[in-house]
Amino acid sequence: MADLVQVDALRHHYGSRVALDGVSFNVAQGECFALLGPNGGGKTTLFRILTTLLTPGGGTARICGCDVRTDRVAARRRIGVVFQSPSLDIYLTVRENLRHAGHLYGMSGRELERRIVELLGRLGLAGRQDDLVKTLSGGQRRRAEIAKGLLHEPALLILDEPSTGLDPVARRELWKMLQELRKSTGVTILLTTHFMEEAERCERLAILDRGRLVACGTPAQLKDRVGGDCITIQCDEPAALRERVARELGVVAAVVDGAVRIETADSPALMARLIAAFAAETKAITLGRPTLEDVFVHETGRRFDAEVANAA
Repeated sequence: MADLVQVDALRHHYGSRVALDGVSFNVAQGECFALLGPNGGGKTTLFRILTTLLTPGGGTARICGCDVRTDRVAARRRIGVVFQSPSLDIYLTVRENLRHAGHLYGMSGRELERRIVELLGRLGLAGRQDDLVKTLSGGQRRRAEIAKGLLHEPALLILDEPSTGLDPVARRELWKMLQELRKSTGVTILLTTHFMEEAERCERLAILDRGRLVACGTPAQLKDRVGGDCITIQCDEPAALRERVARELGVVAAVVDGAVRIETADSPALMARLIAAFAAETKAITLGRPTLEDVFVHETGRRFDAEVANAA
């Protein structure tokens, strides 16, 4: 399958702050691909570069073979963009919003009207075309935003944090619609997100942290990098307990976000040994299969949610 998006050694700085540090990845045609990372990880900068809103400081990015630095107009013709911030005029109807957007793409007349009706039907908004946008729910507004981005039948749909502000039900409905849209039209989807469950729904993802790409692959492939189950021990003195675990049991452990964390391929036996040896010092001990959160910790040594909190 051909690569629709090609990013090679992409770099960007804001003064002395590194926003992107040699990021490279490809997105195949028809794929659903996520850029997962905490705030400050580089997602927004990468989104702005891929949508031709920002010129990169170094490296290259191509969409359908078009360089976003030197061939912006051609790249823009091939992408549809859904921004995190609302871009619909709430005092216009859905049809009026889409009609004005179509005019910007050079569309008009019957073809534009046909495309509006087709997209609204496909996105579950049939019958709402003459309603004011301000009367729509959050999920319906997001669908109308997606319809606007798809008017000109782009090869690539780029979405920035598409689920932000939506309740869990609307988020699930949005994802069901996106997957159905991809299967029925073949459009390639590239999105940024800080939601682990959202990235899990994608075929592949790239994890960004402080401007670096720390891991890339399918969710299953990334979890396999952890190398087993994850044991977390809550205690009063995690640094001291980590040293004792290493000294007395010969097990490598780390302190992450105030807890002792161990990756192991032999979790039942190790859990029994830990409880027997350190029950007095332990407040709680948990065991779980690897998650994308564990992948982030494995690659960076920090918890994902702690990074989000620090960057907010």
